[in-house]
Amino acid sequence: MYFHSWSEFLAMGGYAEYVWSAFGITFFSMWILWGVSVRRSRRLLKDVKENVERQARIDAAKKMENTL
Repeated sequence: MYFHSWSEFLAMGGYAEYVWSAFGITFFSMWILWGVSVRRSRRLLKDVKENVERQARIDAAKKMENTL
């Protein structure tokens, strides 16, 4: 399908309301999914870092116990 002008393209042969709303809903959903994914990955990295630091403190405390 081809269009002779931008106004024809935007009108989408009379189905513009359905076509552009579908594009809008799709891109909005993808944007939300991207935001949630980024937030979860940051939280996961923070949790991993906290667990590594906690384990290091535990290991250091065990070494201190063994020296007494």
